[in-house]
Amino acid sequence: MSDVAALTAYSPQRIAAASRATYAAFIGAGFAFASWASRIPQVRSRLELSPAHLGLVLLAIAAGSVVALPISGLILHRLNTRVTVTVMAFLLSAALCIVGVGYLGGVVPVLVGLFLLGFANGAWDVAMNVQGADVERHLGKAIMPRYHAGFSLGTVFGALIGAVMIALSVPVTAHLVGAAVVVAVVVPLMVRQFLPDPVHLDVDGESNSSAPSTLARWREPRTLLVGVFVLAFAFSEGTGNDWISVALIDGYHAEAVVGTLGFAVFLTAMTVARWSGPGLLDRYGRVVVVRWLALVAVVGLILFVFSPNVPLAFVGALLWGTGTSLGFPVGMSAAADDPAAAAGRVSVVASIGYCAFLGGPPLIGFLGSRVGVLHALTAVAVLLAIAMMLANALRPLSVTAPVPTTESQVEVDRSATGR
Repeated sequence: MSDVAALTAYSPQRIAAASRATYAAFIGAGFAFASWASRIPQVRSRLELSPAHLGLVLLAIAAGSVVALPISGLILHRLNTRVTVTVMAFLLSAALCIVGVGYLGGVVPVLVGLFLLGFANGAWDVAMNVQGADVERHLGKAIMPRYHAGFSLGTVFGALIGAVMIALSVPVTAHLVGAAVVVAVVVPLMVRQFLPDPVHLDVDGESNSSAPSTLARWREPRTLLVGVFVLAFAFSEGTGNDWISVALIDGYHAEAVVGTLGFAVFLTAMTVARWSGPGLLDRYGRVVVVRWLALVAVVGLILFVFSPNVPLAFVGALLWGTGTSLGFPVGMSAAADDPAAAAGRVSVVASIGYCAFLGGPPLIGFLGSRVGVLHALTAVAVLLAIAMMLANALRPLSVTAPVPTTESQVEVDRSATGR
């Protein structure tokens, strides 16, 4: 392989600014999603949805994401990571408004809004992961899990604010419209500090068009295995996001605010584990860490489902969130090991992973209608077992090491680029 992984040198201050912008993109995406997820029980009650029907409604989010993800690599080549996140932040904000207002009129506006939310979230996700991988390479150390911790932190903020809104009897419409305004204003301002996208080259070092490069990634065995691994952890994470509140309310007969707080416990555990994860990854490696965490997730899931009371169920949610934490971000890092192929491979891995969000809601809803939502969650353990067997696919690729950002190189870069 030619030196396709060589990096343009930026000053430490420029990289730090890009890192903060990447955190903002992840936090904003998490906040937007959790703002919606925290109000699922109220939307369900207003629309009088059974678990199976709720699963089909939630399917609209996954459908939008599945449409967006396969073409995200093309979108990124046409635009860039900064513009993509900006446009999708506006679209997702519009989607929250449609859901917040539309649920008062019936299911159809909610389906439309959730489809747009899923589409925006899918393209946004790929763009911020590609930018995060680029910043990670410039820093020369594992940091992707901390960006995903930013996503989890955003979801914690969103969930806790949702709990407060429920406790204060704030209408769903006011809550979601307010969240939409925050996302539409803050995120586009922050991502202006993204690094310019790296030049995407093929393995021969020649400029390559986006279409052949992106489509070729679907024929790479390692990329597909990483995608299935991410699918398993995405199923675990997505099931927790969508169903923990409902499972606590239906299975443990808890109050709505308790259900939302259980959701917040799950998200907080993910956030803390993602923040501390890079140290474990640097010390023990990807494969060992994700295998142990998958086991922790299974133990937590079993405890959540079969606990005799709510406090122990909360402990289960904490372990479930901890174990689920690093699967998705580590999979994204593995997909982006080679910067020349990062956009295409991240698009493929995310596309496969998001199939969990496509199949997860209706599967849990279908099982929930027969055995109860709480016991239906045990389906997650099957996919986590598969993820443990596929973990070897995450071993890092051998690519050229990042170019150090010395002061002399920064000066050369500034003279060449005008920065």
